Amino acid sequence: MLRCVAKRFDQYCPIAHALSLVGERWALLVVRELLRGPKRYTDLAAGLPGIGTNVLATRLRELEAAGLVTRRKLPPPAASTVYELTEYGAGLEEVLHSVARWGARSLGLPRHDEDLPPDWGMNAFRALFYPERARGLTAVWAIRIDDAAFTVRLDSGCLRTEMGAAADADASLATDMPTFYELASGDLPAADAIAAGRLEVDGDAGAAERFFEVFSFAPRIEAPADDARLGVRVMPSAAAG
Repeated sequence: MLRCVAKRFDQYCPIAHALSLVGERWALLVVRELLRGPKRYTDLAAGLPGIGTNVLATRLRELEAAGLVTRRKLPPPAASTVYELTEYGAGLEEVLHSVARWGARSLGLPRHDEDLPPDWGMNAFRALFYPERARGLTAVWAIRIDDAAFTVRLDSGCLRTEMGAAADADASLATDMPTFYELASGDLPAADAIAAGRLEVDGDAGAAERFFEVFSFAPRIEAPADDARLGVRVMPSAAAG
């Protein structure tokens, strides 16, 4: 597959190649916005405060040339052009989620001058999701964090997120952003947050603990495993996040 790249590193390395496709400033944030679905140019500009119109146009042109983004004309009465990810571009979703979990460890709480859109949880819960911890789990949580409300659904381990708090939730969790950050980081056990009155749970008493076992940016710590066939003890990689 022939692709035009914005910058080459003259190295035969998949990381260098990936950075030649999405390593320019704002490129991955454009992809982040398009992971939520097709968007018009004006929608992208609104979702990326601080980006110049010339920079956005350049990034879109580069991503399109690289085969990550495509344009589509909507039928009447809309009759407007939208940008959307190709199958290749959509493959960046888990990459971005891994980067988000890693970055969240040192991100800290949002400052007053930092933009936090009302639908921030739609991407955040997908990024915090550890599928291997949710195998076979079916549950519905209504999550309220300050003034924002979301519904998180698991159906046999498959995730769906929605805006607003659903009435059919197995449990409703309400907290503030500082507490949510501590819970998601693994620094604050859910039981301690409940006991301190920092996390309110309405419904299934164990739902909060299950939620923060499945949705977290705490580093993955896997138990050592014995490989009986080889007679060796397999330890986690030191580079595992």
